[in-house]
Amino acid sequence: MLDLKQIRENTQVVQELLDRRGVGQYDLKLILELNERQRELEKSRTQLQARSNEIGKLIGQKIKAGSNPQAQEIKALREEGNQVKTTLSQLQPEEKDLKSELEALLLSLPNLPSTSVPIGKSEEDNVETYRWGEEYIRQDTKILPHWEIGEKLGILNFERAVKVAQSRFVTLIGAGAALERALINFMLDQQIAAGYMEVMPPVLINTESLTCTGQLPKFAEESFKCYADDLWLAPTAEVPLTNLYRDEVLHASELPIYMCAYTPCFRREAGSYGRDTRGLIRLHQFNKVELVKLVHPQTSEDEHQKLVKNAAAILEALKLPYRILELCTGDLGFSAAKCYDLEVWLPSSGTYREISSCSNCWEFQARRGNIRFKEASKKGTQFVHTLNGSGLAVGRTMSAIVENYQQPDGTISIPEVLQPYLGREVL
Repeated sequence: MLDLKQIRENTQVVQELLDRRGVGQYDLKLILELNERQRELEKSRTQLQARSNEIGKLIGQKIKAGSNPQAQEIKALREEGNQVKTTLSQLQPEEKDLKSELEALLLSLPNLPSTSVPIGKSEEDNVETYRWGEEYIRQDTKILPHWEIGEKLGILNFERAVKVAQSRFVTLIGAGAALERALINFMLDQQIAAGYMEVMPPVLINTESLTCTGQLPKFAEESFKCYADDLWLAPTAEVPLTNLYRDEVLHASELPIYMCAYTPCFRREAGSYGRDTRGLIRLHQFNKVELVKLVHPQTSEDEHQKLVKNAAAILEALKLPYRILELCTGDLGFSAAKCYDLEVWLPSSGTYREISSCSNCWEFQARRGNIRFKEASKKGTQFVHTLNGSGLAVGRTMSAIVENYQQPDGTISIPEVLQPYLGREVL
């Protein structure tokens, strides 16, 4: 959530930054009008409450001084007091409705992009900043797509998953299930060694949690909801991990907080019909190891760079070629102020595909979730900065291994670092 005071006092700057995401998409006029009306109502209410208290005090003083409770002066004060209370009873619901409308509008605004983010309209304007592992890129044109070789090996099955659920689900079988589990364990071990605390959070989460991290209210259609319980299936472990500290005041000495978690993730993938309909790239249910940081604002840029390196280290250990893109303003996620995407090489399609998004959300999520910290040397509290990134999407990593390590005889070599986890060298 954006700071209403910042919107009010620096309207032009905020509007210009929002326009970088897409000119004309976000208009601050209504927010400013509602805020002005709210402040007027608040001022009127405060004055009326003060007058009501004053009247009560005056009546008490006069009666204590010997005035007849039925005297005209006392009656007049009581009548004025009743009128004030009536007016207050009318103002309070109006003010409450106005506050709700204003909050809804504020929740609909995305984060302000960092001034360092490249300006652009779409993913076509993203900027490549780094590339690694080109020596591992194979020029073999006979490499099969991961879903095709996976079905031939009997390690994954889409048809039976459709029978159990619907399209865009997969069943991993035998060595396929073992490879997925090995990847999860390997990723967690690597991130724990890098300083992250492993967490196993709930994957059914409440509305407040999704609102904190920015999925609600705008992206409700992207998530699966259990209506009978007012709970949602987590689209990413970013949501429960960040919300573990919602409505808390931390001490500065507790920062930074590093967390990692393996969870299944659930997304409707609304609006992606016709894209990646085959394989493991775009499923309704997938596994992911997530990285989340709560940090001091002064260190968040450095922590962002470290987060990207932590995610990239997994790809380098697996010897999977990848590149890093800095997302432009038009492709930036709703809650992100700055974001880097890691894309892994998939030889069957001859292209790089996203496998991790590493975002710095600044205080945007912390403000929505009221996550603050206090420094001993300063008065008051500050909002933490929150960061998150995939470390990594497990299914997409599996697809990259199956394609990049595919052998001419149809088998799959296992990356050396995974062999102790899997107990074999070949699938």
